[in-house]
Amino acid sequence: MRQLKNTVSIAALFLGLVAVPGAYASKAYYSTGNGNVANGEAIFKNGKGDVPACQSCHGEDGSGNDDMKTPRLAGQYFNFIYKQLEDFAADRRIDRTMSVMNANAKGLTEQDRRDVATYVSSKHTEFKGSDLAAIKASGEKVGEIYKGRALVEYGSPERNDGFPKELGSKGVGVSACKSCHGVAGNGAPPMYPMIGQQRYAYLVNQLKNWRDGSRANDPKGQMQAIAKRLSDDDIANAAAYLTQANPLTPGNRHTPYSH
Repeated sequence: MRQLKNTVSIAALFLGLVAVPGAYASKAYYSTGNGNVANGEAIFKNGKGDVPACQSCHGEDGSGNDDMKTPRLAGQYFNFIYKQLEDFAADRRIDRTMSVMNANAKGLTEQDRRDVATYVSSKHTEFKGSDLAAIKASGEKVGEIYKGRALVEYGSPERNDGFPKELGSKGVGVSACKSCHGVAGNGAPPMYPMIGQQRYAYLVNQLKNWRDGSRANDPKGQMQAIAKRLSDDDIANAAAYLTQANPLTPGNRHTPYSH
């Protein structure tokens, strides 16, 4: 009986730990940097020199813009934001959406880029995803959420032809997005960014860029390898689910107990 009680207690502890990534509103879960927040905020809101204010494209609240295909930055992990700014500055990533990020990143010092990344990673705003109905009404293709959820959570193992073996694969097809990006796309810092509740248009745009190789700054080519296995429908479906994915795990209605 004592063994059963201990087992239940361990199980409860494990479930509690697993639920931590769902604590989306908790600032402790975010990976923030050690830059100067005040300077980062000033650049984000007002720009610096020839570099315009970040909020002019990414929104005052940092939630991005579907019409401009700009991503939500608020609350994104510091490591990811900082890496992207460094990659833009070094032309390891080319801005093919609005063609401004390379020049903007170059116009900031390394410390400025660190400060901006620190500020946006610590900025928490209420954002529940893109308005898919409005996007569809505008004539843009919108995917099926339930199909996207299946792809994000389970992948597509039957697509095993041509999958890169240099990544250690033995024909596993399209891996589940959550295997790297976590449940509901919550992310796994420092390497994998939060993609849940990201802008729909940005997700679609970037997945297509990964697929055609116009974006290639992913660690070990992982995203390129996955995206090459995705159809336009797959991309639209995954983006539709991710933009409105609930960052909180559903939990367990049954309370463990022992006799």
